[in-house]
Amino acid sequence: MSCEPFSPELLEQAMIYLLSATVGSFVLAPLLIKLLYKLNITRRNEFDFTLRSSERSSKIGTPIMGGILVIFVVTIITLIFNWERKYTFVPIGVMGISAMLGAADDLLNIFGKKRRFRSIEHVKTLMRIHKSWQTRLWYKITLPLTYLKNFIGAFGSHPGRGVLVHEKLFFQLLAGSVTAWWIYAKLGGDWRSLWVPYDGQINLGWLIIPLVILLVMFTANAVNIADGLDGLAGGSLLFTFLGLTLISWIEGRVAFTLLNATVVGTLIAYTYFNIKPARFQMGDVGSLGLGALLAINVIAINKTILLPIIGFIFYLEAFSVVIQVFFRRVFGRRFFKMAPLHHHFEFHGWSEEKIVMRFWLIHAFFVFVAVWLSFH
Repeated sequence: MSCEPFSPELLEQAMIYLLSATVGSFVLAPLLIKLLYKLNITRRNEFDFTLRSSERSSKIGTPIMGGILVIFVVTIITLIFNWERKYTFVPIGVMGISAMLGAADDLLNIFGKKRRFRSIEHVKTLMRIHKSWQTRLWYKITLPLTYLKNFIGAFGSHPGRGVLVHEKLFFQLLAGSVTAWWIYAKLGGDWRSLWVPYDGQINLGWLIIPLVILLVMFTANAVNIADGLDGLAGGSLLFTFLGLTLISWIEGRVAFTLLNATVVGTLIAYTYFNIKPARFQMGDVGSLGLGALLAINVIAINKTILLPIIGFIFYLEAFSVVIQVFFRRVFGRRFFKMAPLHHHFEFHGWSEEKIVMRFWLIHAFFVFVAVWLSFH
């Protein structure tokens, strides 16, 4: 469903959604904080090495999974007031799938047992000495999978209790595939072209499918990686979804304007409680869910090429991890003091507030650039 670009009526309606989501989230946030404390869903230091420095030790005991606030409020408002099977069904569904994956990871990291993760050397040893020939054969057959698991595992930072990296990627592949099917088969031929500023459209045909899958998976993990300092992910997402609201409104895309405005409203309340000292933290339930929704909404308004710009700080943080892993594997040394990038600046003595504020400003600038490019 669409209307005239720059519609005053649509903007007024979006403001109502934004204000309603903000008020509702402010009401629910204290209740969620109390519930998380009661259920003991808080940060622990046994396996989270980032909490072992004196400056970050104060975060021990802070509730996590605060992202449930955003996921819940956005889902409820959309289901009741903005439900359109063609436009909002899949974004909310994929956000839910990604959020459930994140929730499982959060809960397992707190209450689960340490997961077994065999190295390549260990598997090769078992291939030689295991008493069962069937098991030795199985290890030989699955050796390529072991190499893949170990390669992917190099990009993970979990302590070994939660969902393993290759398991997480499998479910994200599922979420990305659902999105790609929706874009290719349900939204129509216009969405099989890649919009390019100034140059119009590039028809990708079926190649849009792997591109969408890759972007949904990468963006979800990028937001997850950036969620490491109080206020960083929440404030950055606030700027991003505000930019998406403006772009959607400019183009007259009703369902996405209202959906993005709803996310902005909930993020205002979430970020209020997440600014240092945080009353709660987003957790994977929020970062994976909102990261997937971010990618879907940019793709769905046919501005896919703007994703690395409107999500700049998330992509910067993700690529810092990629660069770090590459240098450690190829050159045997680190490129950054620590990855992702915000930890690198912490090692250089920057305060958490200084990093977050400067990252916010840089990110806001690129969001403005994305909005400007959307006019051309």
